[in-house]
Amino acid sequence: MLKRQFLSLSLVALGLAHGVALAQTVAQTPDGLVKQVSTEVLDSIKADKAIQGGDTQRILALVDAKILPHVDFDAMTEFAAGKAAWSQATPDQRARLQDEFKVMLVRQYAAAFAQVRDQTIEFGRVVKSPDNPGEVIVRTKIVGQRDPVPINYYLRRTGDAWKIHDLDVLGIRLGLSYQQQWMPIIKAKGMDALIAELAQRNKSAGARG
Repeated sequence: MLKRQFLSLSLVALGLAHGVALAQTVAQTPDGLVKQVSTEVLDSIKADKAIQGGDTQRILALVDAKILPHVDFDAMTEFAAGKAAWSQATPDQRARLQDEFKVMLVRQYAAAFAQVRDQTIEFGRVVKSPDNPGEVIVRTKIVGQRDPVPINYYLRRTGDAWKIHDLDVLGIRLGLSYQQQWMPIIKAKGMDALIAELAQRNKSAGARG
């Protein structure tokens, strides 16, 4: 439950902004990208009552159009599954795992978008990652709640673009938290069992409705 709350907070962070139009040149920087995506997502939420009401199809369309193009979803899924399991997975297994992961994230977006009120984001410094060369961290805080919530975005340059590949919410790396949930299932039962379990969770939650 606590991990789901952390994820919802991170998704709210990606959906909030200062409401300032950003020049294309600004968006080429890591913090500019986070600000631009936040602005576009927040504007879309405010303009669409169906999204505010949790319509998963409308949310999926928004995620596909505004968010996933800026996320290295392959890297995020690989990290959550573990490199060894990912390297041994078939193309079909990889595709099915990503499909279920995506549906799960859309369900979390639905919960997160319902929380958007008057919160804003404060942006801190962009720093180099101490662990991975070429990786930078965009430091942010959600303000407008009882206590500021620190959220850090990890980005890497992929070709000519910066892409988000992980998030840190209140000191917890979300990719790592998924890895800790998924890897025991993969080790004990295999990749197909993990995919089936995620599919069942999504079905039970009505994520495809």
